[in-house]
Amino acid sequence: MKQKAQTRNIKILVAKLGLDGHDRGALVLCRAFRDAGMEVIYSGLFATPERVAQIAEDEDVDAIAMSLLNGAHGTLFPRVVKALKKKKINDVLVVGGGVIPEIDHKDLIKAGVDHVFGPGTPLPTIIDHINTGVAKLRKI
Repeated sequence: MKQKAQTRNIKILVAKLGLDGHDRGALVLCRAFRDAGMEVIYSGLFATPERVAQIAEDEDVDAIAMSLLNGAHGTLFPRVVKALKKKKINDVLVVGGGVIPEIDHKDLIKAGVDHVFGPGTPLPTIIDHINTGVAKLRKI
């Protein structure tokens, strides 16, 4: 991956994975991230983990926000992390959100997801986490 400019606005990929066709939450995130000054790329519906990694590489993103509501988070979120590693992309903050049982959060974090957000998480909380996480990665 190219060396990222330390001062550019955060570029974030909002990824709607798998067969989950519910995109309202992802679209709300896109708007909130844009309004917070981020450059937003949206994967569109039904993205595969490999497609998400390819977009991340092509667009040189700083962060990926994965959205999933159909219960496949335990499979698809780790597959995104693996696809990124396969492409040797290790400087991207990866977060996930959706209707994800609290009991699954530890396994997702262990698999390489930085943080998992549940329903009702305030948008400023998500934005702050991404700003902080990307700032830490840029210092590495």
